[in-house]
Parts: sequence; C-alpha cells; structure tokens
Amino acid sequence: MYAITIPEPGGPEALVWDDVPDPVPAEGEVLVDVVASAVNRADLLQRQGFYNPPPGASPYPGLECAGRVVALGPGTEGSGWSVGDEVCALLSGGGYAEKVAIPVGQLLPVPDGVDLVTAAGLPEVTCTVWSNVFMIAHLRPGETLLAHGGASGIGTMAIQLAKSVGARVAVTAGGPEKLARCAELGADILIDYREQDFVDELKKATDGAGADVILDIVGAKYLDRNVKALAVNGRLAVIGMQGGVKGELNLGALLVKRAAITATSLRGRPLGEKASIVAAVREHVWPLIGAGQVRPIVDRTFPMPDAAEAHRALEAGDHIGKILLTRQ
Repeated sequence: MYAITIPEPGGPEALVWDDVPDPVPAEGEVLVDVVASAVNRADLLQRQGFYNPPPGASPYPGLECAGRVVALGPGTEGSGWSVGDEVCALLSGGGYAEKVAIPVGQLLPVPDGVDLVTAAGLPEVTCTVWSNVFMIAHLRPGETLLAHGGASGIGTMAIQLAKSVGARVAVTAGGPEKLARCAELGADILIDYREQDFVDELKKATDGAGADVILDIVGAKYLDRNVKALAVNGRLAVIGMQGGVKGELNLGALLVKRAAITATSLRGRPLGEKASIVAAVREHVWPLIGAGQVRPIVDRTFPMPDAAEAHRALEAGDHIGKILLTRQ
C-alpha cells in the first residue's frame, strides 16, 4: 500500500507518499481500507519530530479515519463488525494511508446523514470534546463554557455539544469572520483575542462570574488568565500546548475559587480507556449528529498524497473546522 511517511522530521515537505508494507491486523483488530483521514495539530508535531506514536502504533501520521472494513483479525468474532461495514475510527496513528489496522473498541459506525468522507473528521474532535468537557469537567445545563479556538475543529464541535445540553458558550477566535461562524453554530459570547482581553470580556458577559468550564488548546501562555477567567468551582481542561509548555500558576487563586485543572491527551491512553470514550461518544453524540442537532464542520479537502499542502493550510490558521485528506 501507499502511506504518508516521514523519513526525516521537518517542515511540510518532510511528508512523503511512499510504498510501504500492508498492515496486518493483530488480536482484536480489523483492517480498514481508508477513504479519508483528517489533519490534526498532533500530526504537525509528529512531522516535526516532537510527538512520536506510542509503542506498537503505526509510524504514519493520522489520528482518525473513515473507510470500509476489509478483514477481521483474530479475536474479533462476535464484535458486531463485518467485512464491508462503513466505519470511522479513533487512531493512535496510521490514518494517512491506504489501509490501517484498528482495535475494534475504537471503531464507530458512520452517523446517519453523514457521508463517508466527512465522517473522517468526527472521531478525534468528538472524543476529545466529550471526554474533556463532559466526562471529566462535567459541564451541566445552565453553566458557561469558554472554548478557546472556537473556529477550530475542536472549537466548532465544543460549541455545538455544549449548546445541545443547554450550556452557555463563550469563544475566542481571531477576526470577525471566524466569530461570525461561531455565532452561527450557537456561540453566545464572541471574543476576538486579537483585539480583546478574554478575561475582561467574559467577566462583563457573565456579571463577573466567569466560566464554569474552560477548554484550552493554548497551554502555558493562557494559564494565568484562564485561572482568572474561571468561576468559583470552575474546571480548566488543557488539551493543547500551542502557547508553550511551562507557565506560572497562582495556587492561591486556584484555592480561593476551589477550581480544578486537568490536562489530557487521547493518543497515549490505554486501549480500554479509548474504548470507553468511543462508547460514550457513540451513546451520547452520535444520536445528536443523526438528528441534525450537531454536524461536522469541514473547511476543505486535499488528496492524501498532497498532505504537505494540507499541513500548510492548517499552519496558516485561516481554516474553520476540519481539514480532510481523501483518496478519492
């Protein structure tokens, strides 16, 4: 088969479409013929040499995909999956390829009303948002969520899922066009981080209360201000480090607010934890997508051999929603 390889870490030009051995499904895995994958910031870090796959995972980038089951590995009898099933899946790697072996616990059916290509952009964002905002931070109806990067793939999904449970949503994004798209998806409080201070704007909009839950992709650069923006009993969920890895934390402010900070990633979690998250997403999120209450937001697609151009597009930061790679 062909896959995007990374012979040497570097810029987008480091991505090479090359002939590689076909994967063989191990115990508890199925083999999927990939129709599409999606570009995530973790893929950019892997390309640069900063985020290697966990032991035993595919060496190729790609943390999600959609396609068709072409073979069942040992131990998958009775799993409910059959050859020919159209699926999408959460991966530890290998999505930028013609085929990928996937643990059965990380497979999802394609939601009703979603085409197979578009489904490739769902597993990573839905699993990330649901696990952090709902399973860990326990966002409840009537509470306020602040989602940084509201126009990103994560942000556009967070807006919709938070609104679906009756929460109020604040977002940060760069520029009026991105904020307008966030508003279309249901965001209530729109903050242009280039022109406004999100702590001040959030306090104004919430009568000084702040956010009950903050979903943060920035990391160290926002740590102090995120704590200031939290409400009493607030929960800060850090899922990215675009703004650095080391920050100074005022523990006194955290204690006064009785607040909590968590930091998670999906890729390195044990198979059992990933399967639990995928099962929760199938139970809680898939019906919302099938009913049209939540929808995937796709900015553009690229042919998979042109993954370098897709990486450049993500790095440029002018996209809204997901960027996909297709074999069609």
